[in-house]
Amino acid sequence: MAIERTFSMIKPDATKRNLTGAITKVFEDNGLRIVASKRVWMSKREAEGFYAVHKERPFFGELVEGMTSGPTIVQVLEGENAILKNREIMGATNPAQAAEGTIRKQFALSIGENSVHGSDAPETAAEEIAYWFSATEIVG
Repeated sequence: MAIERTFSMIKPDATKRNLTGAITKVFEDNGLRIVASKRVWMSKREAEGFYAVHKERPFFGELVEGMTSGPTIVQVLEGENAILKNREIMGATNPAQAAEGTIRKQFALSIGENSVHGSDAPETAAEEIAYWFSATEIVG
């Protein structure tokens, strides 16, 4: 198994409810190390850039509005098969369909306010990490 890095985000709906520590604990309890982390309040430009892949989708405006509504924790997680492991830990986007014990089952309010984001592939992880972190900010 390969040690890899993935991007993770604790979204504003979760930070507003003071869930940063609880969600971070789930990552760590499942064998992922946090090798970079910072609290940011995304500007509209940053949110539009980060979510540019969804620009043509009908929910894009609502997504940008939600992501700029409060602080967000952006992180780099490291561990064996970190991308897949993080996706499993997060659970399905729709919390009603998420497995018991997953972050979204425990903490998400709705499909739109689903508390976390994680990269879905190695290429996406590299792009998303580079969007928020310089190489010197990642220490592990």
